[in-house]
Amino acid sequence: MGGMLHDRVRIHVQAGAGGDGCVSFRREAHVPRGGPDGGDGGRGGHVAVLCDDSLRDLQGFRQETHYRAARGGHGQGGLRHGRQGETLTLRVPPGTEISVDGQGGELAGRRWELLADGQRATMARGGSGGKGNKHFATPTSQAPRFAERGLPGEEAWLELRLRLLADVGLVGLPNAGKSSLLAALTRAAPKIAGYPFTTLAPVLGVLEGEERQLVVADIPGLIEGASEGAGLGHDFLAHIERTRLLVHVLDMAPESSAGEGADVAANHATIERELAAHDGRLARLPRILALSKADLVSAERQAELLGQWRRRLGRDVPVLATSSATGAGVRELALELLRRVEAPGERAASGAEAGGGGGESRRAGDRGEEQQLAEHMVFRPAGASGFRVERLGPRSFAVRGKGIERLLMRFDIENTDAMAYLEGRLRRIGVLRALESEGFQRGDEIEIAGVTFELDPS
Repeated sequence: MGGMLHDRVRIHVQAGAGGDGCVSFRREAHVPRGGPDGGDGGRGGHVAVLCDDSLRDLQGFRQETHYRAARGGHGQGGLRHGRQGETLTLRVPPGTEISVDGQGGELAGRRWELLADGQRATMARGGSGGKGNKHFATPTSQAPRFAERGLPGEEAWLELRLRLLADVGLVGLPNAGKSSLLAALTRAAPKIAGYPFTTLAPVLGVLEGEERQLVVADIPGLIEGASEGAGLGHDFLAHIERTRLLVHVLDMAPESSAGEGADVAANHATIERELAAHDGRLARLPRILALSKADLVSAERQAELLGQWRRRLGRDVPVLATSSATGAGVRELALELLRRVEAPGERAASGAEAGGGGGESRRAGDRGEEQQLAEHMVFRPAGASGFRVERLGPRSFAVRGKGIERLLMRFDIENTDAMAYLEGRLRRIGVLRALESEGFQRGDEIEIAGVTFELDPS
């Protein structure tokens, strides 16, 4: 029914390479020397991420580490262009923060944050397709026998971290049996991790439904922190901002045997009073009352207490008897939670939930600040459009620069026509002039992006 909470994963994403352009010439009857008709290669597939409110943790990434989008199709004769590579879409739960792990190459410095259902962002872009030989025909070169190669797609190691956002909160006195009930509902470990909240370490678990998950949090500290004025830490309040339902866990059999019915009622009133004092939003949430430790009282006493509390709270608050020790009532409580916490499609698009298609969403914890959607929260480093020349030896030079390196990747340097075109491009860009100012002469070696060749411009 439940499981361990996976809140951090590391994955490798690689967008698809672009397809190659085609070298082709028209073959028609009575046209012995048809013109170039090579089609373009298609763009490689992107790797995108989509925020899906039916998910609650990152366990779906545990089995697979590498994600690769499809490459673009190659161009063909008859000006037939290659198909675009299909985008690979990875689904993540709300509250997922994604950052580039390590150097990241072209992706260095980018970060994404997905908070609302339906938000999507492109993490790695597919390589552009190469142009077919049709593009390189000129009045002086009417039959170009070369085409461009497609470029590789972006790739990087990414770290996904989940800022856990609870759907259901358990409240009650420290000895009410919340931890045991959470473990029975979700099979969560008693302490999943020490999250860096200011005063409190929440215990969380994932309740697995047939079609969706819920994160259930034990909300501590209402009583313990009250006397010191600590209350709930700011970070924890941000964490439970998505909470839509509270389960008030009430011990059916408190230790005092004298007037235990009065004790149960007093314990209930204490928690409700503290809720109202510490967080008005929580206090206004709908409730389920879970009478815990049912295995410690007789069937008659159970029935009596259930009747009393149902009359006291009315039909709006379901009252269930549960036992973490025997499992009695736990499945019924789980089904009630899945039924009462609204599914994504049913929820009104307001407050923290707005943003799937409206253009803006709110960051949990910053209720007053409007935040842009994830795809606009991409931080790109300044593009390196320039180049520099380095002298490697008496007759060898290197040209450094991302744009120049990508230009070289486009062409087969063994192809005479392609090399002539490349030399022309290097001249127009100003690379040859920069080389000559460093002492370059015809026939000297040039190294670009690890590829060494002789340049003999005429």
